[in-house]
Amino acid sequence: MKLQSATILVVEDDPNDQFFIKEALREAGADCPIHVVGDGVEAIAYLCGEGEYSDRQKFAYPTFILMDLKMPRMDGFGVLEFIKKNPAWKIIPAVVLSASGDLDDIKKSYMLGASSYHVKPQNMDKLRRQLKVLYDYWLTCEVPQVDISGKQTQTESKGKLGERFSQESPPGTSPHR
Repeated sequence: MKLQSATILVVEDDPNDQFFIKEALREAGADCPIHVVGDGVEAIAYLCGEGEYSDRQKFAYPTFILMDLKMPRMDGFGVLEFIKKNPAWKIIPAVVLSASGDLDDIKKSYMLGASSYHVKPQNMDKLRRQLKVLYDYWLTCEVPQVDISGKQTQTESKGKLGERFSQESPPGTSPHR
């Protein structure tokens, strides 16, 4: 099912980039909630619904993550590792948007499950165009359904290729039946 309602989580430590990314997404047509956190520690708290992010009505489970790599406390690699260790969260498209064009950073990001890697343009017009393409692309993608807390909607996989894969829910949640 195509994304009916989205929640975008931006993980970025630079306040200027936070502003420009959010503006560019709005200009691209994103009328969904866009939540911004300043580092990987906050991103994980958001994903887990902990602390100030416990209100899932206000901080809905993200359907798309756009993250920087180089951040204090915990970098984007740490967030990707965290997501990878939680199989139920692997379904969230996690896109790296970093100033780094380092080949090792790119390789490691993909090895840790990044959906894509983009070098962040330093020009606002180029950033707008890049985020418009990304946003438009993800709007056309089919995505697994989750509820507001991040619980995956259970499907009937019997007799389908999908029955080879377990339907896991994030830690601390129980699957829908």
